[in-house]
Amino acid sequence: MTARITGPAALTGYVGAITAANWLTARYGMVPVGAGLLTTAGTFAAGAALLLRDTVQDLLGRGWVLAGITTGAALTWATSPALAVASATAFLAAELADMGVYTPLRHRGWARAVLASNAVGAVVDTLLFLLLAGFPITAATVGGQLVGKLAWATLLPVAAVVTVRRWRRAVPGHALGA
Repeated sequence: MTARITGPAALTGYVGAITAANWLTARYGMVPVGAGLLTTAGTFAAGAALLLRDTVQDLLGRGWVLAGITTGAALTWATSPALAVASATAFLAAELADMGVYTPLRHRGWARAVLASNAVGAVVDTLLFLLLAGFPITAATVGGQLVGKLAWATLLPVAAVVTVRRWRRAVPGHALGA
């Protein structure tokens, strides 16, 4: 039997990632990530949200992605109204950019669509969020955000999923491949 993520689980993870990203940022602000780069403390959770957004779209549809953004913003409002507005605006703009890339590419393969759409979505989300939340837009902050969102929260999980899928196909009859 193969374990598969369900739509409600993906949506819950998406809302949780948005809320965690904003809570971490409100609590810790900017943090160093090495090589002179800085990022908001919630960047890695925001990167996970970018990946989960595509899963929610696949399993439940675009409307549920918008519901997830709204719910994440509402939960964030309790901690930081300013971050809630910045986050919702940035995630919404990133979602629109993502749809323009992910949806047309999805038929050519999940990994290709996720990598391309997350690259576009991460740039849009990063620039808008930093601007609206009042963080500096510098090479160090934009670079740090993109490293977190693209390398850590996109490339590594996509590589893991692709590896597991290949392994499952290569091992017929294995409990995970069945």
